[in-house]
Amino acid sequence: MAWRMASLVRLVPESGRAPISGCVISFQEADRIADCVRSLSFCDEVVVVDSGSTDGTQAIAKELGARILENLPFPGHRQQKQFAIEQAQHDLVFCLDADERCTEPLQAAVRELQAKGFAADGYEMPRHNHYLGRILKHGLHVPDRKLRLFDRRKGKWGGRNPHDHVEMQEGASVHRIAAAIEHLSYRDFAHHRRTIDSFSRIAADAMYAEGRRANPFDLLVRPPAVFVKSLLLKLGFLDGWRGFLVAAMAAYTDWKKYWRLLRSKRAPVGDV
Repeated sequence: MAWRMASLVRLVPESGRAPISGCVISFQEADRIADCVRSLSFCDEVVVVDSGSTDGTQAIAKELGARILENLPFPGHRQQKQFAIEQAQHDLVFCLDADERCTEPLQAAVRELQAKGFAADGYEMPRHNHYLGRILKHGLHVPDRKLRLFDRRKGKWGGRNPHDHVEMQEGASVHRIAAAIEHLSYRDFAHHRRTIDSFSRIAADAMYAEGRRANPFDLLVRPPAVFVKSLLLKLGFLDGWRGFLVAAMAAYTDWKKYWRLLRSKRAPVGDV
């Protein structure tokens, strides 16, 4: 409750200090939303845009002082994140997914920038990706830098669903912060498999809508290339069995995406 009261007070920013809105999208994240919202306690408000959770996600976030909005039907990851920043009270936004949180060093770094005055239009930072009990040190997604703090007047959410990213206007300045975001990517291996099934479907749908088509070459060459890149070129093998598993699942994700895209020539992707 103390955190909630503090967050409400911060809706009136200190004179001369650029206020920040924390923006989160969520769905069925009751076990993770609290830590995410708490990690944004340095923000002047926290906006959580939910896709119709029924597990108590909204109530937990609201109890912590977040402003809850529901946006249905789910329009897509990119569109939902853009909707979230458009609902924010402040132009400076810090965006997280519900399975992410700002580390204490990152919170301190942002506070320091805020106190001095932001010198850039956007800031990117690395993510520490947790996988089955350990932070990955190598592989495809290291250092996995993400642009998450930015002026919404100079940037917007873009990219292809489900792999969205922030796109800054031409001429906008972007600086790096060394401190990291913690990313609790999967609850367990079964969750990883379910995510692959969902994300490969979404990606294939998006590619098909863009006019992309697949052929047998994509299935034969792309997945092995991803595996070799992750395990060998990006030194994923140094993460042991986790590095091997991540490389294998990345290859499987690529194969499933292009397999679904190939099948879309004969049937709608959603029916595959």
